[in-house]
Amino acid sequence: MATKEDVLEALKTCIEPELHKDIVSLDMVKNLRVCGDTASFDYELTTPACPLKTKMEMDAREAVLKVPGVSKVDINMISRVKQDLRVANQVQPGVKNIVVVGSGKGGVGKSSVSANLAVSLAKEGAAVGLLDADVYGPNQPQMFHINDYQPVVDSENRITPPENYGVKVFSMGFLMQPDAPAIWRGPMLHGAIQQFLKDVRWGELDYLIVDLPPGTGDVQLSLCQSAPIVGAVIVTTPQSIALSDVRKAVGMFKKLNVPMLGIVENMSEFICPHCKNGTRIFSQGGAKALSEKHLIPFLGDIPLDPDVCESGENGKPHVLSHPDSVATAAFRSVARQVAAQVSLQNHNRKSVEIDLVEK
Repeated sequence: MATKEDVLEALKTCIEPELHKDIVSLDMVKNLRVCGDTASFDYELTTPACPLKTKMEMDAREAVLKVPGVSKVDINMISRVKQDLRVANQVQPGVKNIVVVGSGKGGVGKSSVSANLAVSLAKEGAAVGLLDADVYGPNQPQMFHINDYQPVVDSENRITPPENYGVKVFSMGFLMQPDAPAIWRGPMLHGAIQQFLKDVRWGELDYLIVDLPPGTGDVQLSLCQSAPIVGAVIVTTPQSIALSDVRKAVGMFKKLNVPMLGIVENMSEFICPHCKNGTRIFSQGGAKALSEKHLIPFLGDIPLDPDVCESGENGKPHVLSHPDSVATAAFRSVARQVAAQVSLQNHNRKSVEIDLVEK
C-alpha cells in the first residue's frame, strides 16, 4: 500500500512554473490522505487566477498515479493569495496587494484596462477593489454604472465603498460635481490619496487595483510614497509616440522602487464589428520590443474593438457584456498574468528577506 511519504516524494517532482521550486517545499500540498488505492489532497495555489492551473493539476495527478498502489487521485484545487507584508498598517486592514495601472500618456485605454482587469480577477474568484485615482478624468463610476452613490462618513470617519460586478469601487468622481474641473495642488492630492487608502472600508481584498492618471505627476508620487505597491502595470498603444512616453513612466516607477509587473499593449489591432477579422492599423511589436529591452514581462495585447468602448460607456465592462469576444479572452489572459506576477513578486521579496535574516 502507498504511504503519504510515497505520494509526497512523487509530488516533489512537480515544479511550480513561476516560482521554480517543487510544490511540496512551497507548502502547496495540504490535507494529504491515502486511503487504499486513493490519494487525495488540497492543492493550494497562490492566486485563483493562476494562468497554468489546469496544467499544474494535470502534472500533479500524473505524478501521483506513478506511485505503486495508487490508482485514483482526488485533487481539490484551492487558492490563497499571499499578502505583500509591507502593506500592514499602511491601508485599511484586509488589503493584501496594491497594483497600480499607469500610462505615459492619455488616450491609451488605461481606464478600460483597469476596469476589465478588476472584473476579470473577480470572475476568477479573487476579492477585488478598484480605486479610481484619476482626479482629472475619473471614469470608473460610469464604467461600473455607479451613478447615484453618495459617500457617507460613519462614526469612525470611514466610508463604505459601493460595489458592482463583484468589485468594490471608490473614485475621485464621487467627491466632485459632474463636469466640474479638478483644480487641485499637490498637497491636496496627497491628502486625498491618503484618505482613499486609510479611510475607505475596503474590507478583505486580494487585490486593490489603482487606476492612475496619465503621466508622471503628483498622484503617482503621492501614492508610491504613501503605501507599498506590489507592482505596476503599464498600458500603451503600438504607436512610437506612446512608447516614448511609456519609457518615462517606466523610469519613474524604477526611481520610486516600484516593481514592474509588465506591459500591456492596448489597441494592438482593429477588430471589424462585421466580419470580426483583425487589421493592424498602428505599428506592430513595439511593446514587446520595449519589454525585452527593459527586461519587463509582456503581459499581452488587447485588440481595438468598438464594443470595448461601447461597453464602458454603457456601464458594463466588456468582459461581462461580451464574454465570448476576442477582447474578453485577451483581458482575462492579461489578468491571469498580472496575478502570476504579483505572486512572483511576493515570493521573491520573502526569499530576499529570509536571506538577509540568515546572513
